[in-house]
Amino acid sequence: MLSTLRHSPAAERNREPILAALRARLPASGTVLEIASGTGQHIAWFAAALPMLRWQPSDVDASGFASVTGYAAAAGVDNVLAPLHLDVTHHPWPLTSVDAIYCANMIHIAPWEACNGLLTGAGRALSSGSMLHVYGPFLRKDKATVPSNAAFDRSLRDRDERWGIRDLEAVIERAAGAGLDHLDTVEMPANNLFVSFARR
Repeated sequence: MLSTLRHSPAAERNREPILAALRARLPASGTVLEIASGTGQHIAWFAAALPMLRWQPSDVDASGFASVTGYAAAAGVDNVLAPLHLDVTHHPWPLTSVDAIYCANMIHIAPWEACNGLLTGAGRALSSGSMLHVYGPFLRKDKATVPSNAAFDRSLRDRDERWGIRDLEAVIERAAGAGLDHLDTVEMPANNLFVSFARR
């Protein structure tokens, strides 16, 4: 099993502050959809810490699913569902309703259409009052708040001109059009933000 596990040092570093933010905002029960589960480190950690919830991993790249299931098995949890192939830009999504959605470090390593797809899909899958939580770096009024984020943004755009750190105000505006109201923004370590939206 160890050979199937992929490892992200960043996922290890940020899992505790993200868990704290999620713990304060997730419902007492129900199903949480994780968009772009990647290695599966986060969802296994969260599922162990919050066993009253069912966790639905998903990703556009199915090649990492063995890692996702491997981390869940290593954590000894039984509340992580089988990974779901999900491209946020393809609608309707392959599930019709969830009780919360969490997405980390996706919208800047993807075209703007992926951010639009995430917000549109969340607006359709969430019921009134249910929440979408997005974690990662953001610009403020189209400007980086620290030099490291400016350099990161340039490196992303050098790799693919469609990528780049998204402007928080633009994301909030687009979310509103999808029926999602901005609730709050929490400053996180390493110049990241945890942004929460509620379905109207």
